Amino acid sequence: MSSLFPALTGHAGDRPALRFGDRAMTYTELAAAAGSVADRIRAADRIAVWATPTLETAVATVGALAAGVAAVPLNPKSGEKELGHILADSAPDAVLTAPGAELPAPLAGLPRIDVDVHATGPVPTDEADHSDDAAPALIVYTSGTTGPPKGAVIPRRAIAATLDALADAWQWTGDDVLVHGLPLFHVHGLVLGILGPLRRGGSVRHLGRFSPEGVARELSAGATVLFGVPTMYHRIAEALPTDPGLVKALAGARLLVSGSAALPVHDHERIASATGRRVIERYGMTETLMNTSVRADGEARPGTVGVPLPGVELRLVEDDGTPIEAYDGESVGEIQVRGPNLFTEYLNRPDATAAAFTADGWFRTGDMAVRDPDGCVRIVGRKATDLIKSGGYKIGAGEIENALLEHPGVREAAVTGEPDPDLGERIVAWIVPTDPQSPPGVDELADHVARRLAPHKRPRVVHHLDALPRNDMGKIMKRALHA
Repeated sequence: MSSLFPALTGHAGDRPALRFGDRAMTYTELAAAAGSVADRIRAADRIAVWATPTLETAVATVGALAAGVAAVPLNPKSGEKELGHILADSAPDAVLTAPGAELPAPLAGLPRIDVDVHATGPVPTDEADHSDDAAPALIVYTSGTTGPPKGAVIPRRAIAATLDALADAWQWTGDDVLVHGLPLFHVHGLVLGILGPLRRGGSVRHLGRFSPEGVARELSAGATVLFGVPTMYHRIAEALPTDPGLVKALAGARLLVSGSAALPVHDHERIASATGRRVIERYGMTETLMNTSVRADGEARPGTVGVPLPGVELRLVEDDGTPIEAYDGESVGEIQVRGPNLFTEYLNRPDATAAAFTADGWFRTGDMAVRDPDGCVRIVGRKATDLIKSGGYKIGAGEIENALLEHPGVREAAVTGEPDPDLGERIVAWIVPTDPQSPPGVDELADHVARRLAPHKRPRVVHHLDALPRNDMGKIMKRALHA
């Protein structure tokens, strides 16, 4: 089996690999520390990682991968009930953590292994003594919006395939320096944000805690690529008018990438107008890693997540499974994917695994999209929460949210459907007004949307909120709105 991180045993040596705040490691130091971790856990079947945004989390994960042991990243913000479920389900042999970290009660009975970033162990070899590329590398738990979180078993081949496909799409090399402030218990922050640079032999600077000031500082000091989620880019867009240093830093970046949720068109345009640089979007899931992306040498149009990555097959299907052949930008279908980027199973859930795949091996993503004439994919939302069937039309919540955000009285917006005896479902808007003392009313917003999109896409109900409920990745939790 080929190495996930050839730079660890190659000639990277004293090149910088990781930096978290004022703590940094070269490739030589990372190889030694990860080798020490690997040596201590080699007999384990699975190992939990207390995934704080620290050097120790990165070293622990690389060490587990070097040992051929499946790592289970744990969200430090998880409640005790959720944490207890994940530990019972995954049954790790121990937990890797930073020295001094306080662990919650559910972890009390698990052997603790403190990660020493200064330790020296046997440098990881080419990993040829491990099992095949289908061997589990990570078990990442889904957000559990429809029940307890499920553990997606991600094989080594999926990590390699996704990172190499992104290298092709983004012209990502060992010369790139990535900056991000994403959490490390999730695919975006851990696989793309930490393992991605290490596979290329480049380096990553983690902000610890995201801030526009931190982004400006790192991009001005040699970082070339920024990863973020829409909430982060929204904060950047808000800061640009009064921060010329941030404008200059973003303008000089090689690549700005947004993911984990759709980036509103309004923020796209504000960033492009101020900096001359367009943010590119990509599309993936815990179970599939990355499926599509706008290419670095392609056109970054707001609202599109680009074309399928090399090695990924993608199709849209009707409710009955019939493939949609039209690339017309209008025909809405569920995205299904096949390729080496997919997970192998939900841990201990053969029923859920079987239900997730078609008989011929396509994974049912539950995401709805259209394809433009040039093949680019536009996500319109989740089948369960973002597809609204109103008056005989299939309507995606995302385009209505973008239209609402263009209204000067709307700071944040979410759109859902609710039962309607005449239409089947009526469109409901949940907005955070710019001025809480003078929020825009339903008629004003309905007319605003109807002029931009179509009359059947106008909201019939508007709720005003102080804030939208979001998870750790900045995604709006729509089920919580109705609750």
